[in-house]
Amino acid sequence: MKEGIHPQYNKIKAQCACGNEVETGSVMDEIRVEICSACHPFFTGKQKLIDTAGRVEKFMKKYAHLNK
Repeated sequence: MKEGIHPQYNKIKAQCACGNEVETGSVMDEIRVEICSACHPFFTGKQKLIDTAGRVEKFMKKYAHLNK
């Protein structure tokens, strides 16, 4: 590897909006994320379904005939 062309690699703490912090390495000074493994529904088993303008009902109505 050539000297002086690579960015500095630092140990940092990635911070989630829920308050969870994960120690990782990055060339960035800090990382902030909206969702992490501590608050993501897939990992926690809690489904957070956000219905915007009735999209879920519209989907269920459209594909109700397939659920029989």
